[in-house]
Amino acid sequence: MEIACLDLEGVLIPEIWIAFAEKTGIEALKRTTRDEPDYDVLMRYRLDILEQNGLGLNEIQEVIATLSPLDGAIDFVDWLRERFQVVILSDTFYEFAQPLMRQLGFPILLCHKLEVDSNGKVTDYKLRQANPKRQAVVGFKSMYYRTIAAGDSYNDTTMLAEADAGILFHAPQNVIDEFPQFPAVHDFEALKKEFIKASNRNLSL
Repeated sequence: MEIACLDLEGVLIPEIWIAFAEKTGIEALKRTTRDEPDYDVLMRYRLDILEQNGLGLNEIQEVIATLSPLDGAIDFVDWLRERFQVVILSDTFYEFAQPLMRQLGFPILLCHKLEVDSNGKVTDYKLRQANPKRQAVVGFKSMYYRTIAAGDSYNDTTMLAEADAGILFHAPQNVIDEFPQFPAVHDFEALKKEFIKASNRNLSL
């Protein structure tokens, strides 16, 4: 059996921090893992901006409630489920993801948690583990599952490299240029073809 490992933001749903930046007008919050490879640096930067502007989890969740999966994402996840086990490996937070995961039919989600005080202020975050996307793939492989992974950002590349096959999807040109070893596609029909191609290649090994 094969497991399809997918990033969430930028692949199946809009980038939450970008949507929040657009709602609040805070351009600095548009910085994502497509721009900053060091996730801790990025999150400390985000938490500082939230504190400076008196914003917290409640305000972020209000924006998330207005979002929907990307066009074609729901059908793509349904298509995957007929052929693979589907797991979402994301650097988002459970406190963010629930409404959007409901729209996707609640595939398995492995991500992180926020620390929030009684006033809704985001005080810190807790990673599920170091290099969590790659480590999840390592775990699946230790159980003799073949893995095919798709993502769009720097923080996905170790997952793509560890998987039996890795695919860049909706990736910016800077990531595509730095990681030419991965096929890069930009629509769900092309992504389906890459999954089938990778699956056929795995089965022939």
